[in-house]
Amino acid sequence: MSRNLILREKDKMVLKAIVENFLKSGKPISSGLIVQKKVLPDSPATIRNIMVKLEEMGHLSQPHTSAGRVPTDLGLRFYVNSLFDETLFAAEPLFPHTENFSLEKGDFGSLLTQVSKLLAEDSDNLGFVISPRVSKMDFNHVRLIKISEEKVLIILITTFDLVLTEIVETHHYFTQLELDRASQYINQHFRGKSLTFVRDYLLKELPSYKLTYENAINKLIALLKAYIIREEEETQIFLRGTSKLLDKVELFNMEKLKSLFQNFEEKIKLAKLLSDFISLERVKVLIGSESKILDISECSLVLSHYGYDNQVLGTLGIIGPKRIPYRKIIPLVDRVAQKLSQTISRDHERG
Repeated sequence: MSRNLILREKDKMVLKAIVENFLKSGKPISSGLIVQKKVLPDSPATIRNIMVKLEEMGHLSQPHTSAGRVPTDLGLRFYVNSLFDETLFAAEPLFPHTENFSLEKGDFGSLLTQVSKLLAEDSDNLGFVISPRVSKMDFNHVRLIKISEEKVLIILITTFDLVLTEIVETHHYFTQLELDRASQYINQHFRGKSLTFVRDYLLKELPSYKLTYENAINKLIALLKAYIIREEEETQIFLRGTSKLLDKVELFNMEKLKSLFQNFEEKIKLAKLLSDFISLERVKVLIGSESKILDISECSLVLSHYGYDNQVLGTLGIIGPKRIPYRKIIPLVDRVAQKLSQTISRDHERG
């Protein structure tokens, strides 16, 4: 370990130059290249000493004794943090596709498909969007409709005027009159809340209901429980651009890439893993092993969230090799997340 654990300004300049050149070429970077690029006016010997120090600190590694050095996950992390320090978002580069998407007839699914495709195309990597859990979205109106003996249609109008429909299976027999009364009760007492809130409130207050209402409330709780459990098991993720990763096979261990695509087939599992990273940070970058997901330990994730008002609805972002152009992709993900949130808000304002 180096005696001096503090990165001086010239150390930072060399590390940044090594990372940026590695991201472009994918090849180990030699001290000769850094000298040639005139990163510092110092002698080649000084540049070599700086690179040795960076390696001792864990920012660089040397694949072969005669080769140059490549950045480690720690080195990439330092570089990404420096991009945030540069107020990377200030310039907000224009991505033509991001100006052109909008809600069409309240079809949220087609919008999220469009957004995942946009992320994939503009990043040249895999784009994803995780749909919100409807049960956690605040509503203005709920309608329950019987469509068969064991199926109930839930129609929910969110507080931002998006119409969502879900079918839930139930083992409790409902008449349409019971469902109408349940809908009326929910709308009268819980407008502006979520179905999860309704379920939790009813469970808590059940003992206080008179015996005549207890059966009806129990059935309503069972319906909400069944829906929320199913929703948690079937979190929807919209993926586009898997072929773009296949075009980058030289950047991945083939066995890990195979495992990664098996995970993509298990979209529910992947959505659950990515949902754990929902953060209020404007953009979150996870490099390699930082994600703690074995199958994507050779990848980087750039994530953001979208929502309406103060309500976070879901996550979106890109997955790609660690050699992605962070300077471009971080503001891209940020811009798309903002644009999706604005689109939802604008749709609400028109309503």
